Amino acid sequence: MDADKLKALGRRALEIERDAVSALLERVDDSFARACRIMLGCTGRIVVTGMGKSGHIGGKLAATLASTGTPAFFVHPGEASHGDLGMITRQDVVLAISYSGETAEIVTLLPLFKRMQAPLIAMTGKPRSTLAQAAEVHIDVSVAQEACPLNLAPTASTTATLAMGDALAVALLEARGFTPEDFAMSHPGGSLGRRLLLKITDVMHTGDRLPIVSADTPLSAALLEMTRKGLGMTAIVGAQREVLGVFTDGDLRRVLDQGIDVRSATIAEVMTRGGKSVRADQLAAEAVALMEKHKITALLVKDDDQRLIGVVHMHDLLRAGVV
Repeated sequence: MDADKLKALGRRALEIERDAVSALLERVDDSFARACRIMLGCTGRIVVTGMGKSGHIGGKLAATLASTGTPAFFVHPGEASHGDLGMITRQDVVLAISYSGETAEIVTLLPLFKRMQAPLIAMTGKPRSTLAQAAEVHIDVSVAQEACPLNLAPTASTTATLAMGDALAVALLEARGFTPEDFAMSHPGGSLGRRLLLKITDVMHTGDRLPIVSADTPLSAALLEMTRKGLGMTAIVGAQREVLGVFTDGDLRRVLDQGIDVRSATIAEVMTRGGKSVRADQLAAEAVALMEKHKITALLVKDDDQRLIGVVHMHDLLRAGVV
């Protein structure tokens, strides 16, 4: 088969799936809103169940719900009939997914869901099916046709179910006032988690690792301090450790360009007064933004009394995965 034919087949599949998802817009209706309200009122967890391809979609939906502020987990309906039903309580809400609405493993569980009085939400492609009729709320995810040329393999139908599940999760996320910080708490190992959870205090240099000199220190001695601490800068502080200024590698280049005698000058004569700074409780990501804005590689960390307590360097942020 030539390339043009293969591309045409791929485009046809995508067009069918696009149309299937577009058709869902009018079905985000009162039933959708009622399902959201039931899940928002759940004092337990959302228990998602489904068989086969619907089960794969259900597993993804449970993971999406759990990571966006709605506690959820997936239960295989076959395993539920052999003991795992004990994982479900009357405080939970069951979200059952079956395109036909007649999946035997799920239909078998319907009387048990009723007995434990767990609210049942169904997502099917058959509004008159057994599952749809038994549910407290039914969400219609039917499609005109599958992308499969035989109209057999679940393709457009699973895409539609996935999209509707995402719509539920996002609606719940918004309704709960879920924030990026909340998201980071459930994703501490990801790049977003590192950006939103890591504080400057977690990566800054303190104590003996700090390059510090007094204002009357000879420039030559200050350069030795910079070399020993390896941060490409030194802070200049007063008697109470209050920040007077900063001197960096860039400042040294300017000093040499101006022909200033490195051996006779004091650091006070050549330092940049004040210097850019942050607080220890700020996010490390804020330090990155400040460094990028001012094109610098290090920031002083000061307390509320403007005293030096640390230094954060771009290299530290790179190692921590914030950048």
